[in-house]
Amino acid sequence: MKAVVRKTARVQRRPAPRSNERRLVTPHPRRRILSLTAGTAVFPAVSRVAWAQAYPTRPIIMVVPVPAGGQQDALSRVLAERMRNLLGQPVIIENISGADGSIGSGRVARSRPDGYTIELGNSSTHMLNGALYSLPYDVFKDFAPISPLATNPLGLFARKMMPAKDLNELIAWLKANPNKASVGVAAASHRLNSAFFQKETGTQYTLVPYRGIAPAFQDLVAGQIDLLFGPPDLLPLVRAGNIKAYALTSDARSALAPDVPTFGEMGWPMVSYSGWYALFAPRGTPKEIIDRLNMTAVQALADPALRSRLLDLGVEIFQRERQTP
Repeated sequence: MKAVVRKTARVQRRPAPRSNERRLVTPHPRRRILSLTAGTAVFPAVSRVAWAQAYPTRPIIMVVPVPAGGQQDALSRVLAERMRNLLGQPVIIENISGADGSIGSGRVARSRPDGYTIELGNSSTHMLNGALYSLPYDVFKDFAPISPLATNPLGLFARKMMPAKDLNELIAWLKANPNKASVGVAAASHRLNSAFFQKETGTQYTLVPYRGIAPAFQDLVAGQIDLLFGPPDLLPLVRAGNIKAYALTSDARSALAPDVPTFGEMGWPMVSYSGWYALFAPRGTPKEIIDRLNMTAVQALADPALRSRLLDLGVEIFQRERQTP
């Protein structure tokens, strides 16, 4: 019996490979998976860089969250034309207004982060709205900044038949006639300045909301509202005698109307304020695309013709070192 067992054991034992034979070794399954994974992980990074280098290959939509006709809309069109020349693709303006700009901003926040939908936003749509309203998006987390563009102070304008001759007379008139004046507001920044002005001067009046500055301006010229906090590009109409201007929220007077004082000059420094404009993309847009758009915006803002046009609009371009995402 022992002899049989030893014989069986010898039959079942695998012979050792000869020195001149190649032995087939199958790698461990886990090692094979890791090896394949490491190899394929390179491909998304390579394709992403190649895709970014080819960008853009089709038109870009620039959402402007205000109606056509105002300062922000004019800025977007001037910038879009210059960017078109630099990128080699059309930059199409799409005005989506309403809810103090949050409808247009929300559209961008939900867009595909591929660089083909961007927004020319402002300090109201991307800062103040988040503090004042409950939004379906996060103004800080759902966007990728591309570049700051310019600052924009506001002016306090009035219909041409308003009896007050200057800011102090206006304050006296408002105190003597509480809640009888109507003030147009078209953005959160207008509401903020109006609240500062009321608090500092102890005046009361009725706020009239608008979807954008253009329709508010039209009602002011027509005498449908008494006052309006609006951008400095309305100042040429002051020289033409269509409306009045009492003061600017900027630190210095504007070259568009050097005879119009600032609130600080008139003794009301707390009403001083300047908003801003900037370009944004949806969160998740590749860094390579953001860098390309930033470089394009910087080059556009350096163009002398564009800078001259923006000065006519009453905005001040950010210094080069601040034109970063």
